[in-house]
Amino acid sequence: MPATLAHTSPQLQHGRFRNPARMHKPGVRKTLAIIWRALFGKPADTVPSQAIPVQKLSRAELDAAPDNTVFRLGHSTVLLKMNGAYWLTDPVFARRASPFPFMGPARFHAPPLSLDELPPLAAVILSHDHYDHLDHAAVLALAGKTDHFITPLGVGDRLIEWGIPAAKVRQMDWWRGLTVGGLTLTCTPAQHFSGRTLTDGNSTLWCSWVIASASFRVFFSGDSGYFRGFKAIGDRFGPFDLTMIETGAYDAEWPDVHMQPEQTLQAHIDLRGDVLLPIHNGTFDLAFHSWHEPLDRIAALADARGQKLATPVIGQALGLAAPHVDLRWWQPIY
Repeated sequence: MPATLAHTSPQLQHGRFRNPARMHKPGVRKTLAIIWRALFGKPADTVPSQAIPVQKLSRAELDAAPDNTVFRLGHSTVLLKMNGAYWLTDPVFARRASPFPFMGPARFHAPPLSLDELPPLAAVILSHDHYDHLDHAAVLALAGKTDHFITPLGVGDRLIEWGIPAAKVRQMDWWRGLTVGGLTLTCTPAQHFSGRTLTDGNSTLWCSWVIASASFRVFFSGDSGYFRGFKAIGDRFGPFDLTMIETGAYDAEWPDVHMQPEQTLQAHIDLRGDVLLPIHNGTFDLAFHSWHEPLDRIAALADARGQKLATPVIGQALGLAAPHVDLRWWQPIY
């Protein structure tokens, strides 16, 4: 157990982190069936048949953008310009969300700007250590231009093992917060799991984040199944100007760790969110649904329930003062 985890965390039990709720366990037979289906039974439309639109970004464009602007760079990687500084969530710039460079889910699109083009960052904000949220090469490339790496418990130890200076790493348990560069960052619960190998499952914590300035409040879900924690977070920290919530990579076989679109919208309502930005879609093939289904379903649900949706093109600027940008860019490329 890393030294930073030696203290007692309510989430830690017998050396492993856990969710408060009892979790669905598929068992060996069902797990093997899922793997077989992933290898040999994928529908063709889990990957787009043509290029996804991406709005290229440059450092000059970022610097010219007004404060309180958000740029979705792909999957769950979001660049926020707030309080005169830049903040980056779950940076993944690798071609594959995989431990192997030659196999595993490949990107549908290139990032709208390269790691070299990113400006200096006040902080990288990490939700957990899965490969589609924590990119080893990206973290090392960002080390020299990032003041802080803010993580849930245990993930920071992993970064230090990779060579990130310990002085730059801040690790948080659920419901703990800190202030950096005028923003208050609070580590809040999520219902998920962690691990990067066959033997380190749940050895690090997973979380969501509340990102708050004096003027705006943003929620970043990381990965999560639907649970009562969303309402608790909304009651304690809401309302939110923008919620960035996972909407993709769901399946009936793993109901506890990713949300169906109906649950995503309910989480947004529980959080007392104004505008919902669906993330965790449009970049990697991580499930069996069509690549555009999460966006189709969440858009239809938002329409039916009168909820405001933000669906900018990857790389497009989204202002926190008026983030309702409903483009439905994916529909012409079915």
